[in-house]
Amino acid sequence: MNCSVAQCLEVVGEWWSLLIVRDAFLGVTRFDAFQARLGIARNILTQRLNRLVDEGVLRRVAYEDHPPRSEYRLTPKGRDLWHVITAMRQWGDRWAAPSGPPLKIKHTGCGRIVEAVSVCSHCGERLDARAVTAIAGPGASKEDFVLTALAGTSASGVTTPRGAGA
Repeated sequence: MNCSVAQCLEVVGEWWSLLIVRDAFLGVTRFDAFQARLGIARNILTQRLNRLVDEGVLRRVAYEDHPPRSEYRLTPKGRDLWHVITAMRQWGDRWAAPSGPPLKIKHTGCGRIVEAVSVCSHCGERLDARAVTAIAGPGASKEDFVLTALAGTSASGVTTPRGAGA
């Protein structure tokens, strides 16, 4: 599927994978620590860690030779998932945490408890679903938007009559 959301989900969309990445952000690096925190079966954890390594989200770093042992560290690709994990955490804090957030985030620079917000990279205005409009990007094809509000939009972002093609 030619969709960046679908491609992201292909890599980290499985329940355990996202929880492993979440724990990696919390400083968990070793197999036994992931296993103990998550209560995940060892074979499933092995599969998920291998997949995250293969996809370049985590990297293995040896810390012991006899027996051979490695820890798992986030790569730049993995660290870019911070925004995804943060958005999910903040949604959960708002809609699924009746006793309040189980975790708060403190900005290292100023020491204040913060909420991550999306802002326009040009004017700094806060973004939400009502403040933006989707347009086709350079990697789009006309088939990508069938049955959506973008159905008449070409890859250049120019609107064409529905059914006229892009």
